Amino acid sequence: MKFTKMHGCGNDYVYVNCFEEKVEDPSETAIKVSDRHFGIGSDGLILIKPSKTADFEMEMYNADGSEGSMCGNGIRCVAKYVYDFGLTDQKNIRVATKSGIKDLELTVEGEKVSQVRVNMGEPVFEAEKIPVLSETNQVIGEPVTVEGREYYMTCISMGNPHAVVPLKELENLKIEETGPKFEKMESFPDRVNTEFVKVLDRHTIQMRVWERGSGETYACGTGACAAAVAAITNHWVEDSPVKVKLLGGDLEIFWDHAENTVYMTGPATIVYSGEINL
Repeated sequence: MKFTKMHGCGNDYVYVNCFEEKVEDPSETAIKVSDRHFGIGSDGLILIKPSKTADFEMEMYNADGSEGSMCGNGIRCVAKYVYDFGLTDQKNIRVATKSGIKDLELTVEGEKVSQVRVNMGEPVFEAEKIPVLSETNQVIGEPVTVEGREYYMTCISMGNPHAVVPLKELENLKIEETGPKFEKMESFPDRVNTEFVKVLDRHTIQMRVWERGSGETYACGTGACAAAVAAITNHWVEDSPVKVKLLGGDLEIFWDHAENTVYMTGPATIVYSGEINL
């Protein structure tokens, strides 16, 4: 199978051009290629496919083989792939995902895509639609106890479920212990991505993320959007744009209140291409 490894702010996936390749069992393939010792090494697998409703379709699988709905870093890399490898010459494209069609604006420098701005859609606060089990319609700054410690979380969907948790410091966070506790809470029937956030100033937040099905990753685009929206909603920051500092780099998030639409801007990088026998 021919593949290209790419990353957005360190959130790395294996990309397969399904205009040319056929992946029989994407879940099993995702598990194999994601292994950082016996495979290629990645946070998952993304298939770039033809679409009847958009310019392209993105199908994504986490490192554990579970199918995801949307990946903000992944979709930026899809945009770079299809432009840089000549599948399109358009600088505005539409990509179909399980959470709807996304509009992307490509910035091209030297005939290569350097930045991608993604219309990530509306943030969803309704508990039932996220989904999160709650006695209230929205979960905003709600206290929750995990292993005897009280946290405050805000739950938002950006096409997939997120719990945003503010902390005073992130450096000593034992995310490999705390992350799974949030991910598998009974309150989240579909599990949840958890963003641990530290406010740096009135326009900037720092974030570490535990992604369901993948563990801690260097970045999460939908998570950065959810974290920025939560920061604005809870008045931790003034307003958009919000710079989100991740382990793998920075993303700029703009929440257009008039449209109730979130826009994410960030880089996409090709690491290498190759072939693997599965």
